Amino acid sequence: MQAGYLQVDKLTKRFGDLLLFDDVTFGIAQKQKTGLIARNGAGKTTLMRILAGKESADGGSVTFRNGLRIGYLEQSPHYPDEPTVLEACFSSTDPTVRLIAEYEAAVASADARQLEALAVRMDSEKAWDYERKAKQILSQLKINHFDQRIGTLSGGQIKRVALANVLITEPELILLDEPTNHLDLEMIEWLETYLTQSNISLLMVTHDRYFLDRVCNDIIEIDRQSLYRYKGNYTYYLEKRDERLSAAHAETERAGNLLRKELEWMRRQPQARGTKAKYRIDAFYELEEKARRKQDDGDVRLHVRSAYIGSKIFEAVGVGKRFGATRILDDFNYTFARYEKLGIVGNNGTGKSTFIKMLIGEITPDSGHFDIGETVRFGYYSQDGIAFDDDMKVIDAVQDIAEYVTLGNDKTLSVSQFLTHFLFTPDRQHQLIRKLSGGEKRRLYLCTVLMRNPNFLVLDEPTNDLDIVTLNVLEEYLRSFGGCAIVVSHDRYFMDKVVDHILVFHGDAEIQDFPGHYTQYREWKEHADREKKKENVQTAKDMPPARPARTEQKKLSYRERRELEALEAEITALEAEKSQLETTLSSGSLSPDELVRRANRIAAIIDAVGQKTDRWLELSEYE
Repeated sequence: MQAGYLQVDKLTKRFGDLLLFDDVTFGIAQKQKTGLIARNGAGKTTLMRILAGKESADGGSVTFRNGLRIGYLEQSPHYPDEPTVLEACFSSTDPTVRLIAEYEAAVASADARQLEALAVRMDSEKAWDYERKAKQILSQLKINHFDQRIGTLSGGQIKRVALANVLITEPELILLDEPTNHLDLEMIEWLETYLTQSNISLLMVTHDRYFLDRVCNDIIEIDRQSLYRYKGNYTYYLEKRDERLSAAHAETERAGNLLRKELEWMRRQPQARGTKAKYRIDAFYELEEKARRKQDDGDVRLHVRSAYIGSKIFEAVGVGKRFGATRILDDFNYTFARYEKLGIVGNNGTGKSTFIKMLIGEITPDSGHFDIGETVRFGYYSQDGIAFDDDMKVIDAVQDIAEYVTLGNDKTLSVSQFLTHFLFTPDRQHQLIRKLSGGEKRRLYLCTVLMRNPNFLVLDEPTNDLDIVTLNVLEEYLRSFGGCAIVVSHDRYFMDKVVDHILVFHGDAEIQDFPGHYTQYREWKEHADREKKKENVQTAKDMPPARPARTEQKKLSYRERRELEALEAEITALEAEKSQLETTLSSGSLSPDELVRRANRIAAIIDAVGQKTDRWLELSEYE
């Protein structure tokens, strides 16, 4: 029998009159990987914060196994500005992690005396393997610039630092709140494999349905303040949830038929017989409640009319863009077709958002131009969101844009009716924006984009913080949208459902046009990689034999071993600095002098990395 790690009993939480969940009971066992699903505003993040001890419940209890090592990744983690990335990554009470943090700090400061003392402790406490695994996690999450201050990082970089911090401590149970947000596709696929192959137990909130399906073997759903559990992955959950809802609809229909008979009986009853048949009267009211209960999934109805769009959409003619030594586009040519739905994928920092901003006119190309059709009306959904006034009511924020919204069938809705289509009840519409959850704010932002009736949607990371119900309906809307769309997303499931083909940004102005969705591209790439590996093996076989191995292998001295380790850290830090500079150069916010200065620094880093790599190769030959 698997050991119980977590037990939640009769948990209840409300904010004022808003009941999030009531009498929720569940447990997490050893090696169990559980996904938590609920609509935005239903209390997913609140539940995670209660389990992590960051917030209190109104009733019920949370019990962990004694001595259990627990890790918690917040949806929006916060660190003080002063610590370095290294200090934040190794922020832990675990003695081995603390020792590694001291050793890395000594390497960074090149303190030979301290390095010698710490190396002895690393040997005695067998911390080298632990450090190697920690560095592997950091490198997979592209965290290399250890000396950078937390205050200089973006929100996405801080999320990756926090995720690394959780994984490095090797907890037995992890609570993950939207772990895939701000990760590029390579990172997501690595994390997916890491969690699947490990013995870690987890409770996870995520909108990434492929991730959920491949990692989790157990699904918990909070629906109308109640909890439902499904012992399987996301695919199994979809099947069983459909069965549950179908059964509920059938029960409601049966209750309606019985209600008509009971109503006839109730009308025939004299007042004096009220006490004699009280059980039947009570049963009538129970039936009435069942019959009136609506199994409304809260679909976000997005049938917004798109304005007419002509045959000419846009043409990219010889477009070039670079920031210093970093190339984003180089003589890029592309003709966008009518009704085309294009996906853009690529690692962070390869220029995806820069490309979009050039298209909509926020950034000017260095060469070439975009020729936009006269009828094109952009609707731009930015990953940065919109700066709502938190002191405004939801309905007032939308009324600032328009008083009425025209739907696809030329029906006109008031702002209040339109918001209701987006799951904002009348009570919720008159709430202050500051009281909305992060997902509800993103949904409100999506509402403000679509209500302008665009005919060309440009969506930059639209899936972040939206719940799965909203994503399902947004996908259906995009599939039937009578206009054009460009979608930048790391959500593989979303991309597979809505795009016709993809542009893959490989970096250094290398852009690949692939005629299919993301999963088809991955399958093609894996096949191409296998073929290339076979070619490399055959080439190696055809090469003349290598020189015979030395009978006596030189051993590194203590000082050379320390130099080798210092070189690893220095090369990693330089590469991270180069990556950070390239990202900054792509921001479009630097002055010409700053662009030149940072470009020169990148050139200097490339030279330094080359020299240090040569020395590292020389020393590692004897390691």
